[in-house]
Amino acid sequence: MSDKVRVGIIGTGGIAQGHVRRMLANPNAEITGLCDIRPEALKGTVERYPDVKDVPQYHDFRDLLKAGNVDGVVICTPHTTHFEQTMACLDGGLNVLSEKPMVCTVADAYTVLKKIEESGKVFVLNYQRSYQPEFLYIRDKIASGEVGEVQFVQGLQGQEWLRACANSWRHDPALSGGGQINDSGSHMLSVLLFVTGLTVDRVSAFMDNMTVPVDINSALTIGFVGGAMGNISIVGNAPSFYEDITIWCAKGAFYLRNGKLEVSDAVGKRHFPAVEDMPKGNNPDDNFIAAVRGEQEIGSPGIWGLRVMELTEAAWKSAANSGQVSHVEHVGL
Repeated sequence: MSDKVRVGIIGTGGIAQGHVRRMLANPNAEITGLCDIRPEALKGTVERYPDVKDVPQYHDFRDLLKAGNVDGVVICTPHTTHFEQTMACLDGGLNVLSEKPMVCTVADAYTVLKKIEESGKVFVLNYQRSYQPEFLYIRDKIASGEVGEVQFVQGLQGQEWLRACANSWRHDPALSGGGQINDSGSHMLSVLLFVTGLTVDRVSAFMDNMTVPVDINSALTIGFVGGAMGNISIVGNAPSFYEDITIWCAKGAFYLRNGKLEVSDAVGKRHFPAVEDMPKGNNPDDNFIAAVRGEQEIGSPGIWGLRVMELTEAAWKSAANSGQVSHVEHVGL
Protein backbone atom coordinates (compact mmCIF):
# COMPACT_ATOMS: atom_id res chain seq x y z
CA MET A 1 0.00 0.00 0.00
CA SER A 2 1.56 3.28 -1.08
CA ASP A 3 -1.15 5.88 -0.41
CA LYS A 4 -1.08 7.78 2.83
CA VAL A 5 -3.66 7.02 5.51
CA ARG A 6 -5.94 10.03 5.89
CA VAL A 7 -6.49 10.80 9.56
CA GLY A 8 -9.06 12.92 11.39
CA ILE A 9 -8.43 14.11 14.95
CA ILE A 10 -11.59 14.23 17.09
CA GLY A 11 -10.84 16.44 20.08
CA THR A 12 -7.86 18.79 19.78
CA GLY A 13 -7.12 19.54 23.44
CA GLY A 14 -3.94 18.81 25.34
CA ILE A 15 -3.95 15.03 24.95
CA ALA A 16 -4.30 15.37 21.17
CA GLN A 17 -1.11 17.34 20.68
CA GLY A 18 1.17 14.32 20.86
CA HIS A 19 -1.00 12.48 18.34
CA VAL A 20 -0.86 15.43 15.94
CA ARG A 21 2.91 15.57 16.25
CA ARG A 22 3.37 11.85 15.62
CA MET A 23 0.95 11.78 12.69
CA LEU A 24 2.76 14.73 11.08
CA ALA A 25 6.06 12.89 11.53
CA ASN A 26 4.77 9.65 9.99
CA PRO A 27 5.47 9.58 6.22
CA ASN A 28 2.51 7.26 5.67
CA ALA A 29 -0.06 9.46 7.43
CA GLU A 30 -1.80 12.69 6.50
CA ILE A 31 -4.05 14.72 8.79
CA THR A 32 -7.11 15.65 6.74
CA GLY A 33 -9.59 16.71 9.41
CA LEU A 34 -9.62 18.45 12.79
CA CYS A 35 -12.68 18.42 15.02
CA ASP A 36 -13.47 20.07 18.35
CA ILE A 37 -16.55 21.72 19.83
CA ARG A 38 -14.28 24.51 21.12
CA PRO A 39 -12.96 26.99 18.52
CA GLU A 40 -10.12 27.93 20.86
CA ALA A 41 -8.88 24.32 20.92
CA LEU A 42 -8.76 24.20 17.12
CA LYS A 43 -6.99 27.57 17.03
CA GLY A 44 -4.43 26.43 19.60
CA THR A 45 -3.58 23.30 17.63
CA VAL A 46 -3.04 25.28 14.42
CA GLU A 47 -0.84 27.77 16.26
CA ARG A 48 1.26 24.96 17.67
CA TYR A 49 1.42 23.01 14.41
CA PRO A 50 1.25 25.39 11.42
CA ASP A 51 1.39 22.40 9.05
CA VAL A 52 -2.31 21.77 9.77
CA LYS A 53 -3.48 25.35 9.14
CA ASP A 54 -5.20 24.41 5.87
CA VAL A 55 -6.77 21.20 7.20
CA PRO A 56 -10.61 21.29 7.18
CA GLN A 57 -12.08 21.97 10.62
CA TYR A 58 -15.33 20.71 12.14
CA HIS A 59 -17.22 21.41 15.36
CA ASP A 60 -19.26 18.19 15.30
CA PHE A 61 -17.64 14.81 14.77
CA ARG A 62 -20.62 13.75 12.68
CA ASP A 63 -19.77 16.43 10.14
CA LEU A 64 -16.24 15.09 9.96
CA LEU A 65 -17.61 11.62 9.20
CA LYS A 66 -20.00 12.96 6.55
CA ALA A 67 -17.18 14.82 4.78
CA GLY A 68 -15.70 11.51 3.66
CA ASN A 69 -12.11 12.73 3.65
CA VAL A 70 -10.63 10.43 6.31
CA ASP A 71 -9.73 6.74 6.46
CA GLY A 72 -9.38 6.69 10.23
CA VAL A 73 -9.77 8.84 13.31
CA VAL A 74 -7.97 9.50 16.57
CA ILE A 75 -10.46 9.98 19.41
CA CYS A 76 -9.14 12.39 22.06
CA THR A 77 -12.35 13.50 23.74
CA PRO A 78 -13.68 13.16 27.32
CA HIS A 79 -14.07 9.55 28.36
CA THR A 80 -17.85 9.21 28.39
CA THR A 81 -18.05 10.35 24.77
CA HIS A 82 -15.79 7.57 23.51
CA PHE A 83 -18.54 4.98 23.17
CA GLU A 84 -20.82 7.02 20.89
CA GLN A 85 -17.96 8.31 18.78
CA THR A 86 -16.27 4.92 18.42
CA MET A 87 -19.49 3.20 17.42
CA ALA A 88 -20.34 5.92 14.89
CA CYS A 89 -16.88 5.82 13.34
CA LEU A 90 -16.87 2.03 13.03
CA ASP A 91 -20.39 2.15 11.58
CA GLY A 92 -19.06 4.68 9.09
CA GLY A 93 -16.35 2.30 7.92
CA LEU A 94 -13.49 4.12 9.61
CA ASN A 95 -10.49 2.77 11.47
CA VAL A 96 -10.14 4.01 15.05
CA LEU A 97 -7.30 4.91 17.40
CA SER A 98 -8.90 5.75 20.74
CA GLU A 99 -7.48 7.39 23.80
CA LYS A 100 -7.95 5.48 27.03
CA PRO A 101 -10.20 4.38 28.56
CA MET A 102 -11.91 2.71 25.63
CA VAL A 103 -15.30 3.14 27.32
CA CYS A 104 -16.60 3.56 30.88
CA THR A 105 -18.68 0.40 31.45
CA VAL A 106 -18.15 -3.30 30.88
CA ALA A 107 -21.40 -3.49 28.91
CA ASP A 108 -20.20 -0.80 26.49
CA ALA A 109 -16.84 -2.56 26.15
CA TYR A 110 -18.54 -5.75 24.96
CA THR A 111 -20.63 -3.75 22.50
CA VAL A 112 -17.58 -2.03 21.05
CA LEU A 113 -15.64 -5.29 20.70
CA LYS A 114 -18.52 -6.87 18.82
CA LYS A 115 -18.73 -3.85 16.54
CA ILE A 116 -14.98 -4.02 15.84
CA GLU A 117 -15.33 -7.66 14.86
CA GLU A 118 -18.36 -7.00 12.67
CA SER A 119 -16.79 -4.01 10.93
CA GLY A 120 -13.44 -5.63 10.18
CA LYS A 121 -11.78 -2.26 10.79
CA VAL A 122 -8.57 -1.58 12.71
CA PHE A 123 -9.05 -0.51 16.32
CA VAL A 124 -6.06 0.52 18.44
CA LEU A 125 -6.33 1.58 22.08
CA ASN A 126 -3.80 4.18 23.19
CA TYR A 127 -2.07 2.17 25.91
CA GLN A 128 1.44 3.20 24.91
CA ARG A 129 3.13 1.04 27.52
CA SER A 130 2.20 -2.01 25.48
CA TYR A 131 4.79 -0.75 22.98
CA GLN A 132 7.63 0.14 25.35
CA PRO A 133 10.72 -2.10 25.42
CA GLU A 134 10.73 -2.69 29.20
CA PHE A 135 7.18 -3.97 29.28
CA LEU A 136 7.61 -6.03 26.12
CA TYR A 137 10.70 -7.61 27.70
CA ILE A 138 8.75 -8.60 30.83
CA ARG A 139 5.84 -9.90 28.80
CA ASP A 140 8.08 -12.03 26.60
CA LYS A 141 9.99 -13.52 29.55
CA ILE A 142 6.77 -14.45 31.34
CA ALA A 143 5.07 -15.78 28.20
CA SER A 144 8.09 -17.98 27.40
CA GLY A 145 7.85 -19.73 30.79
CA GLU A 146 11.46 -18.85 31.55
CA VAL A 147 10.62 -17.29 34.93
CA GLY A 148 7.81 -19.67 35.85
CA GLU A 149 4.28 -18.72 36.70
CA VAL A 150 3.41 -15.31 38.09
CA GLN A 151 2.71 -15.48 41.82
CA PHE A 152 2.35 -11.88 43.02
CA VAL A 153 1.99 -8.47 41.39
CA GLN A 154 2.54 -5.06 43.01
CA GLY A 155 1.80 -1.75 41.28
CA LEU A 156 2.05 1.78 42.66
CA GLN A 157 1.30 4.96 40.76
CA GLY A 158 1.62 8.35 42.42
CA GLN A 159 0.63 11.49 40.55
CA GLU A 160 -0.49 15.05 41.31
CA TRP A 161 -3.79 14.28 39.58
CA LEU A 162 -6.01 15.96 42.18
CA ARG A 163 -4.25 19.29 41.80
CA ALA A 164 -3.42 19.10 38.09
CA CYS A 165 -6.98 18.26 37.05
CA ALA A 166 -8.79 20.67 39.38
CA ASN A 167 -11.75 22.46 37.77
CA SER A 168 -11.47 20.34 34.61
CA TRP A 169 -13.80 17.83 33.01
CA ARG A 170 -11.71 15.04 34.53
CA HIS A 171 -13.29 15.80 37.92
CA ASP A 172 -16.79 15.72 36.40
CA PRO A 173 -18.16 12.15 36.44
CA ALA A 174 -20.59 12.99 33.62
CA LEU A 175 -17.60 13.46 31.31
CA SER A 176 -14.80 11.46 32.95
CA GLY A 177 -16.85 8.42 33.92
CA GLY A 178 -14.72 8.14 37.08
CA GLY A 179 -11.56 9.38 38.72
CA GLN A 180 -7.85 8.67 38.41
CA ILE A 181 -8.29 4.91 38.27
CA ASN A 182 -10.28 5.43 35.07
CA ASP A 183 -7.84 8.00 33.71
CA SER A 184 -4.06 7.78 34.02
CA GLY A 185 -4.45 4.95 36.53
CA SER A 186 -5.86 2.76 33.79
CA HIS A 187 -2.36 2.62 32.29
CA MET A 188 -1.22 0.80 35.42
CA LEU A 189 -4.12 -1.65 35.31
CA SER A 190 -3.65 -2.30 31.62
CA VAL A 191 0.08 -2.91 31.63
CA LEU A 192 -0.01 -5.29 34.61
CA LEU A 193 -2.61 -7.42 32.85
CA PHE A 194 -0.73 -7.09 29.55
CA VAL A 195 2.67 -8.25 30.76
CA THR A 196 1.48 -11.00 33.11
CA GLY A 197 -1.32 -12.47 31.02
CA LEU A 198 -3.33 -12.81 34.23
CA THR A 199 -7.13 -12.66 34.37
CA VAL A 200 -8.86 -10.96 37.30
CA ASP A 201 -11.16 -13.16 39.38
CA ARG A 202 -12.07 -10.92 42.35
CA VAL A 203 -11.28 -7.51 43.78
CA SER A 204 -11.46 -5.80 47.16
CA ALA A 205 -11.01 -2.03 47.02
CA PHE A 206 -11.10 1.12 49.09
CA MET A 207 -11.25 4.61 47.54
CA ASP A 208 -11.04 8.21 48.74
CA ASN A 209 -12.48 11.06 46.64
CA MET A 210 -10.56 13.74 48.58
CA THR A 211 -13.58 16.16 48.52
CA VAL A 212 -14.15 15.95 44.72
CA PRO A 213 -16.88 13.96 42.91
CA VAL A 214 -14.54 11.24 41.59
CA ASP A 215 -12.02 8.78 43.06
CA ILE A 216 -8.55 10.12 43.76
CA ASN A 217 -6.80 7.50 45.92
CA SER A 218 -7.49 3.79 45.38
CA ALA A 219 -6.20 0.67 47.14
CA LEU A 220 -6.95 -2.61 45.35
CA THR A 221 -6.29 -6.19 46.44
CA ILE A 222 -6.77 -8.65 43.61
CA GLY A 223 -7.17 -12.40 43.28
CA PHE A 224 -6.42 -13.71 39.80
CA VAL A 225 -7.69 -16.80 38.05
CA GLY A 226 -5.19 -19.55 38.83
CA GLY A 227 -4.21 -18.32 42.30
CA ALA A 228 -1.86 -15.37 41.78
CA MET A 229 -2.46 -12.32 43.95
CA GLY A 230 -1.74 -8.62 43.68
CA ASN A 231 -2.00 -5.13 45.10
CA ILE A 232 -2.48 -1.95 43.09
CA SER A 233 -2.23 1.51 44.64
CA ILE A 234 -3.34 4.58 42.70
CA VAL A 235 -2.45 7.79 44.57
CA GLY A 236 -3.89 10.90 42.97
CA ASN A 237 -2.83 13.49 45.54
CA ALA A 238 0.91 12.76 45.38
CA PRO A 239 3.31 15.73 45.14
CA SER A 240 4.79 14.46 41.87
CA PHE A 241 4.82 11.49 39.52
CA TYR A 242 6.26 8.22 40.77
CA GLU A 243 5.71 4.66 39.58
CA ASP A 244 6.82 1.33 40.99
CA ILE A 245 6.00 -2.11 39.55
CA THR A 246 7.18 -5.45 40.94
CA ILE A 247 6.26 -8.87 39.58
CA TRP A 248 7.33 -11.98 41.49
CA CYS A 249 7.39 -15.27 39.58
CA ALA A 250 8.26 -18.83 40.58
CA LYS A 251 11.78 -18.52 39.18
CA GLY A 252 12.57 -14.82 39.23
CA ALA A 253 11.25 -11.30 39.59
CA PHE A 254 11.02 -7.98 37.77
CA TYR A 255 11.55 -4.63 39.48
CA LEU A 256 10.58 -1.55 37.49
CA ARG A 257 11.21 1.73 39.30
CA ASN A 258 10.23 4.87 37.40
CA GLY A 259 10.95 3.14 34.10
CA LYS A 260 14.27 1.53 35.11
CA LEU A 261 14.06 -2.26 34.88
CA GLU A 262 16.04 -4.66 37.09
CA VAL A 263 15.63 -8.44 36.85
CA SER A 264 16.26 -11.14 39.46
CA ASP A 265 16.84 -14.85 38.93
CA ALA A 266 15.52 -17.59 41.21
CA VAL A 267 18.30 -17.17 43.80
CA GLY A 268 18.25 -13.38 43.98
CA LYS A 269 21.02 -12.48 41.55
CA ARG A 270 19.97 -9.19 39.98
CA HIS A 271 20.98 -7.42 36.80
CA PHE A 272 19.89 -4.64 34.47
CA PRO A 273 19.04 -6.02 31.00
CA ALA A 274 21.36 -4.83 28.25
CA VAL A 275 19.89 -2.47 25.69
CA GLU A 276 20.59 -4.95 22.91
CA ASP A 277 18.50 -7.58 24.72
CA MET A 278 15.42 -5.38 24.82
CA PRO A 279 12.66 -5.65 22.21
CA LYS A 280 12.28 -2.80 19.75
CA GLY A 281 9.76 -0.25 20.93
CA ASN A 282 6.99 1.52 19.03
CA ASN A 283 4.01 3.75 19.74
CA PRO A 284 0.24 3.43 19.17
CA ASP A 285 0.10 6.13 16.46
CA ASP A 286 2.71 4.50 14.22
CA ASN A 287 1.23 1.08 14.94
CA PHE A 288 -2.22 2.35 13.95
CA ILE A 289 -1.01 3.64 10.59
CA ALA A 290 0.98 0.47 9.91
CA ALA A 291 -1.96 -1.74 10.90
CA VAL A 292 -4.33 0.15 8.59
CA ARG A 293 -1.79 -0.37 5.80
CA GLY A 294 -1.62 -4.08 6.61
CA GLU A 295 2.02 -3.90 7.67
CA GLN A 296 1.79 -4.67 11.42
CA GLU A 297 -0.35 -6.54 13.88
CA ILE A 298 -2.30 -4.39 16.34
CA GLY A 299 -0.19 -3.88 19.47
CA SER A 300 -2.94 -2.75 21.85
CA PRO A 301 -6.30 -4.15 20.69
CA GLY A 302 -9.68 -3.42 22.20
CA ILE A 303 -9.67 -6.52 24.41
CA TRP A 304 -7.48 -4.56 26.85
CA GLY A 305 -10.21 -1.95 27.10
CA LEU A 306 -12.57 -4.68 28.26
CA ARG A 307 -10.11 -6.26 30.70
CA VAL A 308 -9.29 -2.89 32.28
CA MET A 309 -12.96 -1.99 32.55
CA GLU A 310 -13.75 -5.32 34.21
CA LEU A 311 -11.15 -4.61 36.87
CA THR A 312 -12.16 -0.97 37.25
CA GLU A 313 -15.88 -1.67 37.53
CA ALA A 314 -15.27 -4.41 40.09
CA ALA A 315 -13.10 -2.02 42.12
CA TRP A 316 -15.77 0.68 42.06
CA LYS A 317 -18.39 -1.83 43.17
CA SER A 318 -16.22 -3.10 46.01
CA ALA A 319 -15.32 0.40 47.20
CA ALA A 320 -19.00 1.36 47.23
CA ASN A 321 -19.60 -1.63 49.53
CA SER A 322 -16.87 -0.88 52.10
CA GLY A 323 -14.32 -3.18 50.48
CA GLN A 324 -16.56 -6.21 50.10
CA VAL A 325 -15.10 -8.61 47.54
CA SER A 326 -16.45 -8.09 44.04
CA HIS A 327 -16.20 -10.97 41.56
CA VAL A 328 -15.59 -10.50 37.85
CA GLU A 329 -17.72 -12.42 35.37
CA HIS A 330 -16.00 -13.04 32.05
CA VAL A 331 -18.70 -13.51 29.44
CA GLY A 332 -17.62 -15.01 26.12
CA LEU A 333 -17.43 -12.58 23.22
